[in-house]
Amino acid sequence: MGYSLLKFLLSPLVKLIWIKRVNGLENIPKKGPVIIAANHSSYFDFICFIAVCPRKIFYLAAEKFYKSRFWRPLVRLTGQIKVERQTGDKTEAVEKANSILKRGDILGIYPEGTRSADNEIHKPFTGVARFALKNKVSVVPVGIRGTFEVLPRQKRFPKLKKIVEINIGKSMDFSQYFGQEEDKGVLNKITNEIMNKIADLSGKKAIKL
Repeated sequence: MGYSLLKFLLSPLVKLIWIKRVNGLENIPKKGPVIIAANHSSYFDFICFIAVCPRKIFYLAAEKFYKSRFWRPLVRLTGQIKVERQTGDKTEAVEKANSILKRGDILGIYPEGTRSADNEIHKPFTGVARFALKNKVSVVPVGIRGTFEVLPRQKRFPKLKKIVEINIGKSMDFSQYFGQEEDKGVLNKITNEIMNKIADLSGKKAIKL
């Protein structure tokens, strides 16, 4: 209920003020589990993608969102997954992410793990590959442009610029690697493939593992 209400209220505004173009929306499956993997240049990435995504999406969200007066209501209303980045044990967050995919919903992941400070793509983590193999699901790569200019890391309020472009790539199938989620070489290979696609869609250069 909270997600639907928030989307109903905010999506038209976000689209009107900030989103200039959306390409490849048809690449998001109409039903069934899938992972959305995107570059991460701004807090605004989250808001913009929710505004255009036809289905509910659950993101892995850092613990600091839950300490912010502005972001805490948003992440709670939208049912995002809290990740305690400073702790070694992330079992709870992983189990929640797995359960989202098992029930046929969309999991959103930023493979880089944090926002870019310079609007470039940085070294990713292999979590997106591990989730894909563990749950036997495909990955849809997304490149987001313009959000860094709208709300870079050092700013608190977004600029009113209609410059955000969201490019959604075709689904990537890794079924040939299912069952190999503990193989580091396989995880690195898949992660690099995903990041290369994200880089192409966002107009950036990927960093290989």
